[in-house]
Amino acid sequence: MTRFMVVTAWLLIGAVSVPGAAAAAGTPSAAAVELAPAAVALDSIPGGSLSLADAVARAAGAAPGVQIAALRIREAQARSGQALSALLPTLSGAAFNMQRTFNFNTLGISFPAIPGFPTFPTIIGPVYQFDARFRGSQTLIDPASYVRLRSAKLAVGVSLAEQNGSAETAAQSAALAYVRAARAAAQITARAADLGLARELRSLAEDQLRAGTAAEIDVIRARTQEAAARGALLVARNQADRAAIDLARALGIDPAMRFTLTDTLAAALGGSQAPPEPEAAVKLALERRPELVAERGRLQRARTDRLAIHAERLPRLDVSGDWGASGVHVRDAVPTRDLEIALSMPIFDGLRREDRVAEQNAIAREAEVRVRDLERQVAADVRGAALDVSSGLELESVAMERLDLAQQELDQARVRFTSGVAGNIDVIDAQSNLIRARDAVIDARTAVVSARIALARAAGVARTVQ
Repeated sequence: MTRFMVVTAWLLIGAVSVPGAAAAAGTPSAAAVELAPAAVALDSIPGGSLSLADAVARAAGAAPGVQIAALRIREAQARSGQALSALLPTLSGAAFNMQRTFNFNTLGISFPAIPGFPTFPTIIGPVYQFDARFRGSQTLIDPASYVRLRSAKLAVGVSLAEQNGSAETAAQSAALAYVRAARAAAQITARAADLGLARELRSLAEDQLRAGTAAEIDVIRARTQEAAARGALLVARNQADRAAIDLARALGIDPAMRFTLTDTLAAALGGSQAPPEPEAAVKLALERRPELVAERGRLQRARTDRLAIHAERLPRLDVSGDWGASGVHVRDAVPTRDLEIALSMPIFDGLRREDRVAEQNAIAREAEVRVRDLERQVAADVRGAALDVSSGLELESVAMERLDLAQQELDQARVRFTSGVAGNIDVIDAQSNLIRARDAVIDARTAVVSARIALARAAGVARTVQ
């Protein structure tokens, strides 16, 4: 019995500290809340312009997945209220005014007929009765209900963590969609420059042909390059339109809506609060990654549910009572009352409780395995994304060098063609190399920005991407 009282006291103390338990299960801290930018209404974006930070904030606050996760939080909060109701007082009222008759023969008692005496009546009544009263009850000690309330609070924390995970995923999707749209815009700029260069070289070939220093095949090659540049520009514009549709879809808005992107594939695009050092980023991810926080909350809830089953073995104390008026008629009713204090304790339930404990033990061990595996996966995601950022920066440096060399090659080939030393086949080759070098720079910058976004998502701070 002493053990029962100690466990009961511990449960009561734990139930009072439910908010702390919910925080351990995944309720975001103040620092985590500060990481989430406020949702940006599209109507508030001036002139239809859209920055990467605006797109991330909009998706993190208003994407359909985030809205669904918010509704699941409300569901969890409602279930928590249901668990709390087991510890709150109940009050009800009832009243009736009854008139009833009885068939005496159905009572199983028969009286023999006695000569000279009246026969006992078959129908008795009507009997009148009036009763009106209020009934109330209150649980004083119920350890199992207290622990179930803790479990429900932990479920709310898990739902909050899942909403954060949905917001992180939506932010990453919007950021990547924005990067693809920015890449498409850069492709249009590059293809427009390619077309301008092709027209310039075609004009140069025609001038050389008229001057007699070039063959007609040079003009044909130049015109072929110009036609190819026009086709590439049309493809780039189509890709930009598709990217705009994908961006609108990622933001959860009308796909027909279009924006002017204010951010380009610059060197600083995609920055976030994720530390550049892998060790620091891994540490941050293990603290803040929503999926990991939610899984830890599920583990804590499984352990709490197991404790609630154990707590069912402890005594339960309830008090109940009623007060009202009772009588044959309303006018002659008198006050009556009833007060009851009940102590109950389960003894044996056919070993059902033991099997429920075994089930919760398995659920808790399963959650422990998932937590350990997810921690390793989070660390792998962070380190992989950090490697992608590092290699992407190196690749961008090489691509910029390649672009500079391709421009020099084109300048040299143009001088040779203009001076009549060589045909424009060298110019065409240099032009093709320049086109590929421009694409390499765009691809390298896209890879760097995408890797930064992946690193932010791996660290659990995708909502800070800008």
